[in-house]
Amino acid sequence: MAEILSHKISGLPRRRFDSVIVGAGGAGMRCSLQLAQSGVNVAVLSKVFPTRSHTVAAQGGIGASLGNMSEDNWYWHMFDTVKGSDYLGDQDAIEFMCREATSAVYELEHLGMPFDRNEDGTIYQRPFGGHTANLGEKPVQRACAAADRTGHALLHTLYQKNLEAKTQFFIEWMALDLVRNDDGDCVGVVALEMETGDLMFFESKATVLATGGAGRIWAASTNAFINTGDGAGMAARADIPLQDMEFWQFHPTGVAGAGVLITEGVRGEGGVLLNSDGERFMERYAPTLKDLAPRDFVSRSMGQEINEGRGCGENKDHVLLKLDHLGEEKILKKLPSIREIAIKFANVDPIKDPIPVVPTIHYQMGGIPTDINGQVIIPDSQDGMQGSHSVVEGLYAIGECACVSVHGANRLGTNSLLDLIVFGRATGRYLVNKNISAEGHRRVPSDGADKTIERIKRLDSNKSGEDVMETGDLIRETTQKYCGVFRNEELLKKGVEKILDINSSMDKLFIKDKSSVFNTARIEAIEIFNMIEVAKATIISADARKESRGAHSHDNFAERDDKSWMKHTLWFSEDNRLDYKPVILKPSSVESFAPKKRTF
Repeated sequence: MAEILSHKISGLPRRRFDSVIVGAGGAGMRCSLQLAQSGVNVAVLSKVFPTRSHTVAAQGGIGASLGNMSEDNWYWHMFDTVKGSDYLGDQDAIEFMCREATSAVYELEHLGMPFDRNEDGTIYQRPFGGHTANLGEKPVQRACAAADRTGHALLHTLYQKNLEAKTQFFIEWMALDLVRNDDGDCVGVVALEMETGDLMFFESKATVLATGGAGRIWAASTNAFINTGDGAGMAARADIPLQDMEFWQFHPTGVAGAGVLITEGVRGEGGVLLNSDGERFMERYAPTLKDLAPRDFVSRSMGQEINEGRGCGENKDHVLLKLDHLGEEKILKKLPSIREIAIKFANVDPIKDPIPVVPTIHYQMGGIPTDINGQVIIPDSQDGMQGSHSVVEGLYAIGECACVSVHGANRLGTNSLLDLIVFGRATGRYLVNKNISAEGHRRVPSDGADKTIERIKRLDSNKSGEDVMETGDLIRETTQKYCGVFRNEELLKKGVEKILDINSSMDKLFIKDKSSVFNTARIEAIEIFNMIEVAKATIISADARKESRGAHSHDNFAERDDKSWMKHTLWFSEDNRLDYKPVILKPSSVESFAPKKRTF
């Protein structure tokens, strides 16, 4: 149980744990389970009820080379991940993830996760974009699926096992800021109880950020409204850089006009994309993988079809995803949630008619820089290309808010859920192996929460200025307009000006309706402080990268430039400074994959 201390920090009550995990999605709960089962005193803070974390929305599957449908191995998975990343992923981390994938999935099976089954009882695996056999020769079935509700099954399984392990959950608590001492060590977080508005300091030997992505900085997004970049915002304010934030994945198939995700699993089961001529156009762009090419490739191909006048609908602004040929029985068995989404959000029944789809922002490839044990790392000097770094003691990050980097410039489908369970488990194991329970607590500064309290007081006391809702809309409109699927120098430079202009007014934020139930308006205002950090990092980093790579498609620099840009971007909030560090091209124990032009 929590140790409640009489000595306060900045006047706030104080609770003490061995480890505090911020976020109860797949990564957070996989880590907390590892800790709680080992007897570590762990607390999990979550803005929402744990099974409502955004992992619940993941549909298609978890990538792992089980080989249940045909021959497969982890090295082929590694090749697909490196190639999918457009060679910006760190190959040592990718090797680790792909090696660990099989055991991580079988562990979930033994925890009770209800995967779909083959007739022989093995886990069913479906094809997915960019997954191939024999280093690109042909598609392979690698996605371990629970119908089209894989994230839902994962989250409920982990929550049940955490309850069994006596994990302590603080539900509807929002972490506001990290607290670092004079040595630069992280000693905990300041958090707000959303129902009451009360603040508290959670002291911890190991603070783990597992806050998910920040897709709500865009106007059109597949992300839940809770995805406001809280972990990244906290890290940026604590003088920790954000890595590779120019790389955001546009999922090819969001419902046109609604943004709700239609899983890649639809195409894995045999669905095809059509233009206004009824042509299966991906055969022209990717002759081998066709509709199952990596997401950045499919998104750009769709964009080109629309831009060249072959879009569908009255405004010719989307394409069609056809799956009626799969048959009613297969759709109801393998894709039941997709049918429900199509009926509710597109007003079409996919058993009879195609679904209108358009590329929609989906996933944050960048984030807080970490190693494979989740430890947050910072380059030692501005000459980060030397490759040396220091560790922020006491601070860890896992899941979508972290950047290991296994996704590089473009994440391979199904590697998101794999990222959660592999690095959630790895970080938990690391903390258990270092015997975190036996370590002493680090010195906590008595004024550690002062800046947070001042920011909240200013927000509450402002009577006029910049309205919270309008400011949030401005951030979303700016990111969407100036940093979209297709980027160019003029748009990006304007985007930098606009986002810095919005940032200059943050001290003037005010809440019109301070009486709203459960502090709703207040919490939205607090989220804006995180969103602005992520939006700045995104647009400034994108403006600086003078090449096209993965999800970063730059009209003025149409080719990938390995000579100048085979490096990770690091953005620092305090002065919007950019630094760089090298991509790790050498795996730990196998032959590396040299950068090549990507064809599919």
